[in-house]
Amino acid sequence: MAKKILAVDDEPSIVKLVTTALTARGYEVVTAYDGEEALSKVRSEKPDLIVCDIMMPKMDGREVARRLAEDPATKHIPLVFLSAIGDLDDQLHTLEEGGGREYLTKPFRPSELADYVEAMLDPARKDEVARLRQQHVGKLRAMTQIMHRGKD
Repeated sequence: MAKKILAVDDEPSIVKLVTTALTARGYEVVTAYDGEEALSKVRSEKPDLIVCDIMMPKMDGREVARRLAEDPATKHIPLVFLSAIGDLDDQLHTLEEGGGREYLTKPFRPSELADYVEAMLDPARKDEVARLRQQHVGKLRAMTQIMHRGKD
């Protein structure tokens, strides 16, 4: 049985891109277009992983993640934030928090997202996900340090 992914974004073109990339790898993809619909779909569809935009109407992705984390039935579901937000400090904080949350920035390569999803769902690739996160964190730390130097 194929793993089920919930793709959440208020931009239909992004939902289509995520759906196409993941169905090509054999995943079943269900969709939602705002945070409230996402929480409803999590309850009804029981996804194995969620790809979720941060900036959405009705309820943003951070609130979706917070509510999922509070519920014992959903706190274990891995989540990939997918956002065009350029706040490097915010991205760094999200990655350092961990808790089954990863962060990919738009624009993204569909194959990169699919690779990330595959790695996150395969317990044997846990070390690979940790290595990718550390690389990303290192780059973000360097960029935020450069950014903050100019503010002093």
